[in-house]
Amino acid sequence: MAHIDYYFGTQSPYSYLAGDRLEQIASKHGAQITYKPLDLLQLFDRTGGVRPANRHPSRMEYRGQELARWSQHLGMPMNLKPAFWPVNMAPSSYAIIAAAKAGGGDLAGLVQSFLRGVWAEETDIADDGVIRDKLSAAGFDPELANSGLFIGAQVYERNLEEAVEAGVFGAPFYIVRDSGQRFWGQDRLEFLDRHLASL
Repeated sequence: MAHIDYYFGTQSPYSYLAGDRLEQIASKHGAQITYKPLDLLQLFDRTGGVRPANRHPSRMEYRGQELARWSQHLGMPMNLKPAFWPVNMAPSSYAIIAAAKAGGGDLAGLVQSFLRGVWAEETDIADDGVIRDKLSAAGFDPELANSGLFIGAQVYERNLEEAVEAGVFGAPFYIVRDSGQRFWGQDRLEFLDRHLASL
């Protein structure tokens, strides 16, 4: 069974646009996914990237056009200027990490709900009430928002270190453990699909 390490940030627009295509591909090939939320801004700092707030206006203008094109192409609603962005990614990431450890719910759905919350639902994914609601809707104990803080913080930091070591520099980023092949961006999911078919 192939294993995919999925690195992402819960406020990443391109992780949102990936939708559930990763899960569909993994299911098709019998692959397993490990979700690794991390601090994208620190990842940029550590790997030569530039935080959005510090990017040249021409780059940000192009980013807006590209996001609009992909949103339309994929049929996914998207607010290019969301009410709660940038947002503290740590609380939602901690919740995802705690939910993964607890099991029993829809982890993929939880991940997607946080991303959708930022880019399509105008919700503050750092708000405790929002986090609890999303945990509950995905079939997890909402108390994980509190009980998972310690383990969440530890793993969140470790995910960043592992990402840097593994060659990750953006999101979404997919690494197939079995082959070491890396895929950056939701527009590379087709290549991931082809690669898994060749294993």
